[in-house]
Amino acid sequence: MDQAFTYELGALEVEVGARVVVPFGGQRVGGVGVGLHDVRPEDVAVKRVEMVMDEVALLSDELMELGKWIAQYYCAPLGEVLRGMMPLTAEVKRQWVYRIGDAGRRVLFEGARGSSRRSKLSVEDQNREYAVLNYLESGEAGKTATIRSATGANKALLDAMVKKKWLVREALAEVRDARRVEMVAVLQEVGSRKQEVGDAAVEGKRLPKLNENQLAVMAELAGCGGRELVRELRGRLEALGVPESSLGTLVKRGLVRLEEIAQGFTVSGVENHLGKKFAHEHLLNEAQMEALAAIVQGTGNREQGTGDEHGATAETQIPFGNDNQKGKSGGGFKAFLLYGITGSGKTAVYVAAMQRALAAGGGVLLLVPEIGLTPGVAAQMVAAFGSEVALMHSQLTPDERAEQWHRIRRGEARVVVGTRSAVFAPIPNLRLIVVDEEHDSSYKQEETPRYHGRDVAVMRAKLLGCAVVLGSATPSLESWNNAERGRYARVELLRRVEERPLPKVEMVDMREEFRETGQEQMFSRRLIEETEAALGRGEQVMILLNRRGYSFVVMCRSCGEKVECVNCAISLTYHKSGKDDENNGEARVGQRLECHYCGYKRGVPKACEKCGSEHLYYMGAGSQQGEERLQELFPGARIGRMDRDTVRTRGDMERLLNRLHSGEINLLVGTQMIAKGHDIHGVTLVGVVGADFALGLPDFRAAERVFQLITQVSGRAGRGELPGKVLVQTYQPDHYVNKFAREHDYTGFAAREMFFRRAMRYPPLSVLANVIVQSEKLEEALDWSSRLGRWFEGRKLDGVRVLGPAAAPLSRLKRIYRFHFVLKAARRDVLGAALREMLAVVARQEIPRRSVVVDVDAIHLM
Repeated sequence: MDQAFTYELGALEVEVGARVVVPFGGQRVGGVGVGLHDVRPEDVAVKRVEMVMDEVALLSDELMELGKWIAQYYCAPLGEVLRGMMPLTAEVKRQWVYRIGDAGRRVLFEGARGSSRRSKLSVEDQNREYAVLNYLESGEAGKTATIRSATGANKALLDAMVKKKWLVREALAEVRDARRVEMVAVLQEVGSRKQEVGDAAVEGKRLPKLNENQLAVMAELAGCGGRELVRELRGRLEALGVPESSLGTLVKRGLVRLEEIAQGFTVSGVENHLGKKFAHEHLLNEAQMEALAAIVQGTGNREQGTGDEHGATAETQIPFGNDNQKGKSGGGFKAFLLYGITGSGKTAVYVAAMQRALAAGGGVLLLVPEIGLTPGVAAQMVAAFGSEVALMHSQLTPDERAEQWHRIRRGEARVVVGTRSAVFAPIPNLRLIVVDEEHDSSYKQEETPRYHGRDVAVMRAKLLGCAVVLGSATPSLESWNNAERGRYARVELLRRVEERPLPKVEMVDMREEFRETGQEQMFSRRLIEETEAALGRGEQVMILLNRRGYSFVVMCRSCGEKVECVNCAISLTYHKSGKDDENNGEARVGQRLECHYCGYKRGVPKACEKCGSEHLYYMGAGSQQGEERLQELFPGARIGRMDRDTVRTRGDMERLLNRLHSGEINLLVGTQMIAKGHDIHGVTLVGVVGADFALGLPDFRAAERVFQLITQVSGRAGRGELPGKVLVQTYQPDHYVNKFAREHDYTGFAAREMFFRRAMRYPPLSVLANVIVQSEKLEEALDWSSRLGRWFEGRKLDGVRVLGPAAAPLSRLKRIYRFHFVLKAARRDVLGAALREMLAVVARQEIPRRSVVVDVDAIHLM
């Protein structure tokens, strides 16, 4: 709901940016205060705030201003934006309660008179319905669990009664203690002399009479120094066959005390194998020093310093802003594009700049595009900054996210590492923001609010008056264009550290491979030969196969029918199970077909469901099939796989990276997850399989994405003492993407791609929004998109070109039919005004707001 609501505070006090609990639509929900005033709305009954959750604002004035900018720029409801800025869902317990409705009272009254009624329910369920009505007759609300305990009615039965209006369902919001704690068992002092307990000695007087199990518990505690985590103690007692109740008995008798302590949290579990230096332990080379100096001098605030960090000179010591530079009026804002080739040491420059910001008393924020990169990056930060590092991403539990958020806000963690949503971290005195791999499309959120983490980071730096550094070996054309136009200061690192050479990139023409072998092959003969040679030398190999699963299309050879998702207009991906999947951490039973958009799963059909033919053809190779084929080709290799199926949790990625760094894995196959940021010194060969298939997608950014992917994965080779080599299997060796990738020529690629963008007026030489009209009913989606199409045609917006309506490339997704418009304009303010005018029309024509998705600066048009 894109509006604010007025409530009366009464005797309560609240700050703007604090959370409150209010009555809303018959429910009790949480909200955020966005303003205070004393103007009572006319002809509206104003309800009272029931509870103020925070004594002081959780969102600072700066973050509130940032949230309002996001809502305005991305045409998103402010409430949705603020909810995304505070990852504190763990602190609000939301549950459903039920009350008896007027219709329910009538039914109860008729039942008391002996009235019979027709029902499709069983006699048992009808009796449960009456039992529920009787239980709630007093008018008091009942929780689901309480009602079930008293009547036997489950949630499905209760919800069915709500549909019949016998019951009224309400949401109840309550404050919850989200602290992460665990219990410690402590052996109590019982005197001054020792007494033998089993094999251990306990300090104390003569103990009361204990049985064998209780003595075993005492002995285990004594062996741990008299103090142990309860979860650890339980594990050992279970191994000894001692029941947990024995510990409880000792607690009741006062011999053991239970204490509550804060649960531990590990920022990164990635280990430093083979004694490899961390980024902060390297002396900066001349190019890195020049890059750091440029960033420092660009802030316009130079301060004399000791010059003892990384060989830094006094000219590179800065405060990264001062107390006079906070807010819009601050003069410290400066955006830098750090263009550094792969292996040039960008991370060391980041760390050096962060050290200076921290030394000046500020906080720093480091954004990475994917959760898969956080373990390695966090390990670097912990090595440099110790306990001052906090972690924020969506794979943390709600309690962990809340804990990290509060640590940051209290100033206990001045270095924050995280993905897109960490851009909202409440860092006091934030003085430096670093956006690593700034080109990555993962920074764009694909649900409301559809903000871009990189662009929000730049705006936050502008509001605060601090520095922001955008780093990449393959910058987005948007950032490159901003640097060309002088909006960003471009800083370059064009050589690898220690003068290591860039890997040699060679194209393998798969057309020629087919002509010579007479059959389609997943891996070329050349790639197989080079892989065998590298493994024989004791080196490591990475192979990029940017598709999940085993095969991505299952088709009938007889009639051509494809097996598609029941919810989406997309083919199901075939996943093959086996022991190797279990070793990689995949929890699956049996072969299956799966939709990677909605998660729908089904078994593999034995025959075509259209014509009955048993001749089903599995087309396309995914990373799972690639792993299987590599095991056949190299039975002695230690093979690992990195994709969304093998890396499901934070711990999965850490374990896989540890195996890779230690050399336990010497052949890694995976999707684009292997291409980003990993610094594995043993990798000398990289194979790229099928990456140029994406050049055929109906997306103007397809060439840019393929170039970035090839260049990034190529950069994983030759980062250690030995030189690297890259083999790119392609059916289009003469495509300009492959030509520039072969020469590591980003500037040449950018010039060529900008020529095409200019001709077609696509970003960054224009601004663009994708408007999706959607509904679960096809006729509604058609009607609403047609109505908007007629409005656009009649309105003839000045300076805005409208393409559509047309069926979206993915015309049905998660049971929702989708049509879209593409709006292009030369100026952002013109595009924004057009979108807001369109949304006003949506409201006037009573088209549901949730059915019109506005994606400003859309990254994907699918």
